[in-house]
Amino acid sequence: MTRNISLRDANQRFSRCIREVEAGEEFVITRKGKPVARLIPVGGERVLTPEQDAALARTIERMEKGWPLDTERFNRDDLYDDIIARKI
Repeated sequence: MTRNISLRDANQRFSRCIREVEAGEEFVITRKGKPVARLIPVGGERVLTPEQDAALARTIERMEKGWPLDTERFNRDDLYDDIIARKI
């Protein structure tokens, strides 16, 4: 995700910006509201910490496995009809 930051703020918080860029953030640096530079990670790819990498692996595993809902099957139309009925 790219965030805008003024030149003044980037200068005052440079160390913090660098830490966030190392974590994958991107910044567009502006002067008087106009973009003048981009601060992005080298290689353009986010580098995950071992903890983040493990969390991502667990999340992917959960998504592939799915979660039992212990309910009957439903489709989008039935769900929509139920929501509309509750609003009336």
